[in-house]
Amino acid sequence: MPFQIRLYQPRDLDALYDICLKTGHNGEDATPHYRDPLLIGHFYAAPYGIFHPETCLVLEDAAGVCGYIVGVPDSVAFQARTEAEWWPRLREQYPLPEPSDQSPDAGIIRLIHQGYQVKDEAETFPAHLHIDLLPRAQGGGNGKALMLAFLDLLRNQGVKGVHLGVSRANPRAVGFYQKLGFQTFRENEYAFTMGMHLM
Repeated sequence: MPFQIRLYQPRDLDALYDICLKTGHNGEDATPHYRDPLLIGHFYAAPYGIFHPETCLVLEDAAGVCGYIVGVPDSVAFQARTEAEWWPRLREQYPLPEPSDQSPDAGIIRLIHQGYQVKDEAETFPAHLHIDLLPRAQGGGNGKALMLAFLDLLRNQGVKGVHLGVSRANPRAVGFYQKLGFQTFRENEYAFTMGMHLM
């Protein structure tokens, strides 16, 4: 079975968690870095599939789902919905860690307590996304195919722009986005924020 792209289905949720973890250390496997293997997926993957399956795509081959692109057309609406329906339960499950705890788990738990935060760029680039592929799916054009399919979904909904964040420690990803036409409009010592106009 060759690689194929399809819309996310609820049965794919475990795969979102798994792929998010196995690509969560600047594109490398983050499994050794987290005590709780679900934490990173709670923030960066699961709420997208659960609340916006119509703008989430998965890549699969004969062995199963091996990549995804998850995103939302309206970051402001996503913030409101996750604040009402997603973060409260997780905040009960994961109390804020002590300030002295600087582990990766503690970092994600602090993000959960902060919730998804809309930035100023959402006015110009209202959509945002996360894309991750397992090693077996990398390097053959699958990332580009996923991205182009996702951008078509957004254009068909009349979305005028999309943004994303990428770590400076992941130069391969930075180059990938640049080749697709994303442009950096903000940066700090850790990451770039990049955007693309769609309309």
